[in-house]
Amino acid sequence: MNELQTIVELSHEFGSDDYVKGGGGNTSVKNESTLWVKPSGTTLSGLTTETFVAMNRAKINELYEVETPTVSADRETLVKNMMGDAVENDAGRPSVEAPLHNVFESKFVVHTHPALVNGLTCAKDGEGNCKRLFPEALWVEYIDPGYTLCMKVREHIEQYKSLNGKEPALLVLQNHGIFISADTPDEIRELYAHFMDTLKAEYEKMEISQSIDVPAVSDSCETVEQIKSIFGDAAAFVASSGRFTYAPGPITPDHLVYSRAFPFTDELTPEFAAKYISDRGYAPKVVVAGDSIYGIGNSQKNADLALVLAQDGALVMQLSAAFGGINYMTDSQREFIENWEVESYRQKQV
Repeated sequence: MNELQTIVELSHEFGSDDYVKGGGGNTSVKNESTLWVKPSGTTLSGLTTETFVAMNRAKINELYEVETPTVSADRETLVKNMMGDAVENDAGRPSVEAPLHNVFESKFVVHTHPALVNGLTCAKDGEGNCKRLFPEALWVEYIDPGYTLCMKVREHIEQYKSLNGKEPALLVLQNHGIFISADTPDEIRELYAHFMDTLKAEYEKMEISQSIDVPAVSDSCETVEQIKSIFGDAAAFVASSGRFTYAPGPITPDHLVYSRAFPFTDELTPEFAAKYISDRGYAPKVVVAGDSIYGIGNSQKNADLALVLAQDGALVMQLSAAFGGINYMTDSQREFIENWEVESYRQKQV
């Protein structure tokens, strides 16, 4: 299938650091009967024609009509099982956003979370500026990922189609990212280029830097040992950089998964560490100490990603100044992600 090779190429192209971090983002291609979608927890840059999950579209369609439980955990379990039943190969667990990919009529769908984009989606006046800069786009307010997001966005897409006679090629999700859909790879590229170039021009006009300043500092071996001592296995591995203006709160689901909602900023003592863990229910992934910021984790990859996402969050916060300043996720939105089985699974893949 030539289209499957094409979506692999698009996945690699939009799997660079400019568009996603870690296992973020997802892609798909479809025909009338089958949807091929990225597996959960994998990277776009690592996909091949063999690693895409093949799904029966008729079975996915059943999800849109089923009566689901009101309890969110029971609902997500039902959805996970139904999506599992729709899988037709052994490529793994499909992206949680597979049902949303299936809603689009277009052949190709590419979903990413660029910092340049999230400077808009995570801004207090993101919606107004999105409508000003991209009147053809469909903006959707923040919705918990998974089944709820799929069903709500499906409603929005149907409303858009009734008003415009076609589905939106550009879907912008508050505090999340963008979906771009089209029937050819060139259209995907052109739409992305238009969206990204327009935002770059806006940041330049506002004289907002599109990179963050991370000063170079020498690692403090004493501080690293302190971090490892007070956080134990959760800090078996450490990554570090010079101090930057970090985001003090939750920005997007991906930031929550890889770097947690809140960095540890207190004095490096067992007492303060215990208080953080008691208050949050988990150890931090980002520690601010002295002139440095540290990513910590139970693997080097995990620690590196924590630091990368902390820096990405800092850039999003900086860029959001162009559109009214940063709009943090609410406690309920944050808690859904922190307690969601799907994101727990994705973390394990890291």
